[in-house]
Amino acid sequence: MSPVITALLTGYLVTISLIVAIGAQNAWVMGKSMRGEHPAVIAAVCITLDTLLIALGVFGLAQVQSLLPELVPVLTWLGVLLLLWLASQSLLRAWQGSGGLVASSGPSGASALQLAGQAALISLINPHVYLDTLVLIGSVGAQQADPFAFVVGAAAASASWFTLLTRGSRHLASWLKSPAHWRVFDLVMGLLLVVIALSLVL
Repeated sequence: MSPVITALLTGYLVTISLIVAIGAQNAWVMGKSMRGEHPAVIAAVCITLDTLLIALGVFGLAQVQSLLPELVPVLTWLGVLLLLWLASQSLLRAWQGSGGLVASSGPSGASALQLAGQAALISLINPHVYLDTLVLIGSVGAQQADPFAFVVGAAAASASWFTLLTRGSRHLASWLKSPAHWRVFDLVMGLLLVVIALSLVL
């Protein structure tokens, strides 16, 4: 497999395994989309922010590596440990079967601009977004033979997930609320995280 394809797939799998998790952002996005409150605007904001932060993490670490080459391997090992920890949490949830996605309720009547601001706020006030995009995804991307392809793959993962969540939320609502279905998600994502962590070590 060519380095470009490898980087693309790695970027996609790393990012999708972190995005597909029950959290405030996904619940809020799904709730707004189920009521038809400018889902395309919400998706565009989430995808854009993800892409910018991931690119900043990947290429920012590449610059750091040129100045402090001993720092990036340390961050990579920290990334491996974090990947394994996240994998253990996903596999534990798959084993225990902890609840499904609960969408927010109550129409807001907000304008497209107001919802864009809310989407940006709910994305950026979450400290995990910086840990995921700038540190974890950034450290993995900085080690790729083609970091740009990695960013493209990561952006594709964000685009596919938020497009699915906003456009298909009405159909996904009952399915995603099922703890059994989320156990399948958690199992698959946990295994993917383990594979990615091992690939970094090897």
